[in-house]
Amino acid sequence: MIRQRANFDWMLKELADGAPGVEMVVVLSADGLRLARYGGDQDAADRVAAACAGVQSLAGAVAQELPYSDGEMQMVLIEIKGGYFYLMAAGDNAYLAVLSDMTCEPGRMGGMMRDLVVRIGAHLTTPPRRNGQAV
Repeated sequence: MIRQRANFDWMLKELADGAPGVEMVVVLSADGLRLARYGGDQDAADRVAAACAGVQSLAGAVAQELPYSDGEMQMVLIEIKGGYFYLMAAGDNAYLAVLSDMTCEPGRMGGMMRDLVVRIGAHLTTPPRRNGQAV
């Protein structure tokens, strides 16, 4: 679990500042709980985190249908009118999400997200929860 979230703020800011058009960066658990954010308001980040739980579940289900796949979602990119939504696996039970406008180039953002995950992915691992408690 992210123990010192403030230490990650500058890394999320660095990601947001590294490409034009980034509106929000959210780190979330697999069950849709916001762990950290940069940009946007807190309520919006909570809604994005909750929606991401469904997206990663859907992507995992589709991945299971591919031969030779391990069934794990690595990255999802959705082009939306006016922008992009990116979701990347960032550790065991943790994900990194980015919302951007159309000026953000998807290939560049994907590479920047992967670089960030490599740097901090081990720290983003969240333990599974049962009845609100880590197991």
